[in-house]
Amino acid sequence: MSAAAKAKRVPMPSLRRLAVGVATVVIVLVAAPYVIAPFYRFVDPVSTPMLWRWAIGARVERVWLPLDRISPALPLAVIGAEDGTFCHNRGIDLGAMREALEQYDDSGRERGASTITQQVVKNLFFWQGRSVIRKVLEIPLAVWLYLVLPKRRVLEIYLNIAQWGPNGEFGAEAGARYAFGKSARNLNAHEAAALAAILPNPGRRSARAPSALVRQLSGIYDRRAETFPGLDACVRTP
Repeated sequence: MSAAAKAKRVPMPSLRRLAVGVATVVIVLVAAPYVIAPFYRFVDPVSTPMLWRWAIGARVERVWLPLDRISPALPLAVIGAEDGTFCHNRGIDLGAMREALEQYDDSGRERGASTITQQVVKNLFFWQGRSVIRKVLEIPLAVWLYLVLPKRRVLEIYLNIAQWGPNGEFGAEAGARYAFGKSARNLNAHEAAALAAILPNPGRRSARAPSALVRQLSGIYDRRAETFPGLDACVRTP
């Protein structure tokens, strides 16, 4: 072997140190959300989409509103639209996962099997879009969030980090002001249902200028809230 070839070879100890370094970084990145999550009992978090928009200089509007200052119609509508088992599941809905990775609700709209808790995990710690790797990381972390945060707090975080408008409107307060020119504390049942209807894609759906689909979905969620008024029992003020 030539001297030049020997010089290019990486010694085995160096490869081991590199592998250990990479493994350490991966472990820290995976473990960090588990360490951070309990602090969200007291700290009002921001989402990764918000951080990304700040990083690229895009507009972000978010006013944190405690759950007891949000109209009760909105939690009920959102639970009915996004996760009907929220008050009973343990962060994940095994039944929905067993049925299919994707399911269709009674409107024919494609919806994922993610619970509200899983959506909180995704928005706080992971990237957007569909990803098997992210889903694998997301599921155990959703169970952990269920263990360390009360249901009221999980929903409060969700309502304050979800995107509710096409131009950086995050959280129920910014969404309500954009769509209806009023605070989220003053929403009625119809307005709450309209906001719930745009949650999957607020960039293309609007409660401010609702399409036929948004009107159809909001009608479904409005009726669902009337039919199942106990869906939000676990988050009502004691």
